Amino acid sequence: MRGAPGRVVLRSRKRRETRGVAGVIVAGIDAGSARTRCLVGCLSGVCLRLVGFGEAPGAGWSRGRVADAAALSESVRQAVEQAETRAGVAVESAVLGVGGPSIQAMVSQGLHPMGRPREVRAQDLRQAVEDACRVHLPADRMVLQVFPREFVLDGRVEYHNPVGAMGSRLESYVQVITASVYEHQALVAAANQAGVVVEETVFEAVAAAYAAVHPAERREGIAVVDVGLHSTELVAYAGDIVTHAATIPLGGDHLTRDVAHGFCVSYDDAARLKEECGCALAELAAANSVIALPCGPGRAPRQASRRELSMILEARAEELFWFIQRELAQAGLERSLFNGIVLCGGGAALNGMCDVAERVLHCRAQNGLPVGILDWPEELDHPAWTTAAGLLMYAARLKYRSAPRRNGGLLGGIFRRKE
Repeated sequence: MRGAPGRVVLRSRKRRETRGVAGVIVAGIDAGSARTRCLVGCLSGVCLRLVGFGEAPGAGWSRGRVADAAALSESVRQAVEQAETRAGVAVESAVLGVGGPSIQAMVSQGLHPMGRPREVRAQDLRQAVEDACRVHLPADRMVLQVFPREFVLDGRVEYHNPVGAMGSRLESYVQVITASVYEHQALVAAANQAGVVVEETVFEAVAAAYAAVHPAERREGIAVVDVGLHSTELVAYAGDIVTHAATIPLGGDHLTRDVAHGFCVSYDDAARLKEECGCALAELAAANSVIALPCGPGRAPRQASRRELSMILEARAEELFWFIQRELAQAGLERSLFNGIVLCGGGAALNGMCDVAERVLHCRAQNGLPVGILDWPEELDHPAWTTAAGLLMYAARLKYRSAPRRNGGLLGGIFRRKE
């Protein structure tokens, strides 16, 4: 279901002149702790085509929470302006990703008495879902997204769509994803100050799944894991419905810090070692391979075994997937992921991550790359761009739903496949 709308403010950033791109312009922004990424697409006929992309260093975050709104806004502005320059169009609005430790999920129940026995209508389903959404949240929490799980009609369970069935009492069970009001408002305000109107906000793992997972895979059971810098987002599907969502307070930052501590190097040097020489599976590293460790002025050169580096990374990667395994077990899904697990995000690119995931979770693991967007450049074939691609496709879906239908509607082919 639709995510939370953003707050609209007057735009102060100078707008770029559009240079004759035919079609409807859509955009998605993934404002992460490590990098801010913006994608700009064009809807033409039934096609979504990438026309521009931009990336800037992440700023304004502390442990996955907004600490400096001005710095975050500047990071968004830089990424958007890069994308505008490549596309030659102005980005007026976008769909924005939300994640981090402030995200929480729960299952809520709603009851809709229908009176005398009669056929269930679509408005009955909507009413039952709305009743389930009336959860009592603390003042600092808000509903980000809602996903119906199942309906119970007169005690008969596991209806996914009971429209047309006879009954008098309809219950609904929905997956509710909530966010911190402060974090959500700060993120939206940062995008607004960068000159972008936020159309909607979407849980980042849901966006990644939207870009990388086919509906047939969702129906048979699959989980999508978005490994960020400070946290990891998880969403699991079974029977084409969202059955579980969670945020795990571990990410790529924790691997980097362990390397910095183990080798007594700076954080930046540890990040470089992890990226250039690291592997999450120690057995893949040659036992006789050594790496040069950074050393300060006046210190003798140092070396370390590449396998030792991989052992540090493997231990923390295992810990991450044990947390994921616990989340799946609590939801009763540990044996239901017939299509395995899909790894997205910058942290998923570390060599050996899929191997560790398969060993801990006992299911197939693969990196998730975006599909369904035309003119997708090879340089963006990386799991770090999957969430941004999903946000772009989500923005296209919003335009599709609001556009007049002609011969099946704008982007009908894409969204019949994705929904």
